Amino acid sequence: MTAAPRLPAFGLFAAMLAAAGLPLYIHAPKFYVDEYGVSLAALGTVLFALRLIDVVQDPLLGRLAARLQDRRAVSVGVAVIIMASAMLGLFAIEPLFAPLAWFALMLTLVFSSFSYLTICFYAEGVSSAGHLTGQGHLQLARWRETGALLGICAASVAPVLIGGYGGFALAFAVLATVAIRAMHREWRGARIDSGENGFFTVLRDPVARRLLLVALFNAAPVAVSSTLFLFFVESRLQAPGWEGPFLLLFFLSAALAAPFWAKLAEAAGARRVLLIGMVLSILSFGSAIWLGAGDGWAFGLICLASGAALGADMTLLPALFARRMAEISPGASEAFGLWSFVSKFTLAFAAVTLLPLLEAGGFTAGGPNGAEALWLLSLLYGAVPCGLKLLAIGLLATANFEERSVTA
Repeated sequence: MTAAPRLPAFGLFAAMLAAAGLPLYIHAPKFYVDEYGVSLAALGTVLFALRLIDVVQDPLLGRLAARLQDRRAVSVGVAVIIMASAMLGLFAIEPLFAPLAWFALMLTLVFSSFSYLTICFYAEGVSSAGHLTGQGHLQLARWRETGALLGICAASVAPVLIGGYGGFALAFAVLATVAIRAMHREWRGARIDSGENGFFTVLRDPVARRLLLVALFNAAPVAVSSTLFLFFVESRLQAPGWEGPFLLLFFLSAALAAPFWAKLAEAAGARRVLLIGMVLSILSFGSAIWLGAGDGWAFGLICLASGAALGADMTLLPALFARRMAEISPGASEAFGLWSFVSKFTLAFAAVTLLPLLEAGGFTAGGPNGAEALWLLSLLYGAVPCGLKLLAIGLLATANFEERSVTA
C-alpha cells in the first residue's frame, strides 16, 4: 500500500517555487532600473519575449519530464540547482556583460527551471492526492497554495529584512536546499504522458479550456498590481520604505485566508466561494484608484482585503483544474505546462504593456512626476484589474460543469 503524501513537504516545495515566480516581477525590473539604468520599456519587452519562448519550450519540457519519469528526483534536483544559481546571478553578481542581456539570460534559466519544476510538481500532486482520504485535491491544494503564499510573503520582504537583493538571492538558495531535501521522498514517479494524450486532450475538453481562460483573466489583475506595486507605493502614495511591509501584509493576508477559503469551498462549493473572492478583489482594486500621497493607512486596508481575495484565487482555481485533470488526463504533463504558462504569460503581458505605457505617459521611476503621470499610474493599478476580474467572473459563472465533479 502506498503511503500517504507528506503534505508539509508539498507546502515547503511550493513556497520555494513561489519565491522564484511572482516576486521576480515585483523586484527585478525596479532593481535593474535603479542599479543599472535599464529602461522600463526594454525590461518589459524582454520579459514578454521570454514568455514567447515558453510557447515552444513548455511542451518540450513536458516531454522531457515524461522521459525522465524514472529519474524524477535527480532531474528535479538539477533544475533546482540551476534556478538557485540563476537567482544568484540575477541579484548577487555584477553583470558580466550588458545588463539587459545578462537580465535576459538569468531570467531564461530561472523561468525554464521553474516551468520544468512546476510540471513535475503539479503532476505529482494530482497523483498523490489520490492517496488521501476525503477531498484529497482540496486538502493538497490547501497545503500547496498556502505554502506558495508564505513563500511569496518571505520573498517579498526579504530584500528589506536581510540586506538587499543579494541577501534575497542567498536566502533563496538556502530555501531551495531545504525544500529539495524535504520533498525528495515524495517524487514517486507519477505517470506523465506527453503528446496526443496530454496537450490535445486538455485543449479538446471544454471544461479545461474554460478553466484555462478563467485562469488567464483571473491572474491578470495580480500581474498588473505586481508589476506596478513598487512604483505605486513609492510615487503615488509617496511612502518609500513601506513597500516591504505592504507586500508582507498583502501576501500574509492571502496565506492566512487560503485555508479558510478551502474549508468554505468544501462545504459550499468551490465555484461559488471563488466567485465571492473575485467580487472582494474588485472592491479592493477599485478603492485603490482614489488614493494619493499620505493614504498609506487606507492602502494597508486594501492590502488586507485584496490579499484575502488572492487566497481564494490561488487555492480554489488550481484545485478545480487539478480535479478536472484527474478525470480526463491524470498524467498529462502538458496540462500543468499550460497552467504554468497562463500564469507567466499574464505577468509578461502586464510588463510589456504597462511599463512602456507608463514611460510614454511621462512617468519617471524614482523621480518627480506630474499629476497626469500619477493619475495614469492609479488607473493602471486600480481600474485595469477590475475590468479583467469582471471578465473572469463572467467566464466562471457561465462555465458548464457540475459542481460535484470538481469538489468531490
